[in-house]
Amino acid sequence: MNAKLTQDQVDLLNKPVLAHIATVNLDGSPQVTPVWVDTDGEAVIFNTAKGRVKHQNIERTHQVAVSVSDPENDYSTVVLKGTATLIDEGADAHIDKMAKKYLGKDSYPFRKSTEQRVIVRVVPDSIVRMG
Repeated sequence: MNAKLTQDQVDLLNKPVLAHIATVNLDGSPQVTPVWVDTDGEAVIFNTAKGRVKHQNIERTHQVAVSVSDPENDYSTVVLKGTATLIDEGADAHIDKMAKKYLGKDSYPFRKSTEQRVIVRVVPDSIVRMG
């Protein structure tokens, strides 16, 4: 069953906040990575390169947890768990959009010619707001 993001949560995700993404490694241990986040109003969206550990974990299990703290109140945190979908189409344009949001740059300055970007869209199954 999907949980719905509130307008406050959408507003938070639209800010240039750093989120922490948790996935599950092959051995069952957690893997946590800080990422830039975005939203379409229904899901949390982030971008990664194919072949990275989080990408491999998501490809295998599709289960993701996301934690985002409000920069105006560190004790106000949104934690959601959900199912991730990997989307190839538009991934390069999306990382450029994220570079604009987070760095004020028109294109992603850390791009590597050997990387293939992918969008990760996490539809929340549960959402907990703390603080």
